Amino acid sequence: MTAQTIPVLDLQDFIGGHEKKANQFVQSLGDALHKIGFFALINHGVEPRIIQAAYSAAEAFFALSSDAKAQYEIAGLKGQRGFTQFGKEHAKDSDAPDLKEFWHLGRERPTEHPVDYPDNVWPREVPQFRPVMATLFEELETCADRLMAACAQYLGQPADFFSTQVKEGQTILRVIHYPPVRAEDTPNSQRAAPHEDINLITLLCEATTPGLELLKANGEWLAIEPIPGQIIVDTGDMLQALSNGLLKSTTHRVVNPSSSCEPTGQRSSRRFSMPFFVHPRPDFDLTPLPTCIEQTGGKAIYPAETAAEALSKRLKEIGLI
Repeated sequence: MTAQTIPVLDLQDFIGGHEKKANQFVQSLGDALHKIGFFALINHGVEPRIIQAAYSAAEAFFALSSDAKAQYEIAGLKGQRGFTQFGKEHAKDSDAPDLKEFWHLGRERPTEHPVDYPDNVWPREVPQFRPVMATLFEELETCADRLMAACAQYLGQPADFFSTQVKEGQTILRVIHYPPVRAEDTPNSQRAAPHEDINLITLLCEATTPGLELLKANGEWLAIEPIPGQIIVDTGDMLQALSNGLLKSTTHRVVNPSSSCEPTGQRSSRRFSMPFFVHPRPDFDLTPLPTCIEQTGGKAIYPAETAAEALSKRLKEIGLI
């Protein structure tokens, strides 16, 4: 069995009712997000059959014609719901487009205090897409809520500090298709150029092929294995700002396949992945917490801004606005 290259945590240690194990989980989570910004999670409560059904639905959608997919790319939604075509998004510091196309969806159920976010768009050609993706979203959101409770504890905040933010936030599930890489696509473009996530945390269901790498402090890239049963978790810029840099938003990328070019001019297989970007409510204040400022040198190094302001700035940087 392939060994994981980043810390592996067991969510049952946190929710199983054993106080010592729960405290150890919180410390391990904080250590991982402080030192490298990533960890792998097992026994996370997201059903393997749902993940596989979601990938099957994704494969069916992305196999549609370009014209069929294009009808779900709606300009007014700024890429936050529905389809985004191949090559439209790029990393904030890169002019070369990423070699991917994707679909965005948010929660289906209403919240207690509704936030003004767009309704979901669903592909009529793939009837199983909606029910399976909605189920996956709910299971990932439950997992995220538990992880954010652990983050709150590590940061010295009440356990429910992030609870309403997660349940009513602008969280997005991104369903990504990386087609086979063509010789003419490289060397300027990668499947996903080096970047950081903008949100609080990201939960990544195991991808269908390898390719994810994180940038270590020494400048080397570390491959992260897509192991069945594991969800990869990483810190986003919003949590980094709130913690005044105590928790690291680490640069990562998805590299192109390294196999030789085939006679068709394509390299290796296509890749699917499903990152779950956990966002707070738009009005959430990202001003660094006083307790975190004390732990990181006594000076705030991130600006006072709302989640909405931070997100709008990033969407412009990556080409979705």
